[in-house]
Amino acid sequence: MLLMSYVEENIAKRINAWFLDSRCSNHMCEDRTMFSKIDDSFRQLVRLGNNTRMNVIGKGSVKLHLNGINHTVSEVYYVLELKNNLLSIGQFQEKGLVILIQGGVSKIYHLYKGLIIETNMSANRKFILLAQSQVTSHQQHDECLHTSSQNLICHNFGIVDMDI
Repeated sequence: MLLMSYVEENIAKRINAWFLDSRCSNHMCEDRTMFSKIDDSFRQLVRLGNNTRMNVIGKGSVKLHLNGINHTVSEVYYVLELKNNLLSIGQFQEKGLVILIQGGVSKIYHLYKGLIIETNMSANRKFILLAQSQVTSHQQHDECLHTSSQNLICHNFGIVDMDI
């Protein structure tokens, strides 16, 4: 069971808006094009907080580009009828992430990498992540910082990928 919030119309229309939801049982997305991988044979029913039922017509991974990092979010349900993209706080916790909500700020921490996501509370008390456009691999570039006959040390100044 999940609770889907109704929000201001201008925010709800943003395709790259993702809502952190403590009552949502699973990550959910309504846009098929956002999936980097998807199992179209996966079927499930989800029930919203208002007892509305929706069909899940796939499950896969979505890449969210936040603050220069591509976060790969796995186990995301594809729900065509959904009005907002949802990130389940419970599902993040199951993956070992820590969510701290304090002083109008939500922070998500990875055990080894530290703070990976941060967002401020909106005027209607929602925590919304606005993903930027993806940077494709051809826009990345490698730059060598030091070379020798035995070692080659290069640093990739492109986008870092992180599974969450």
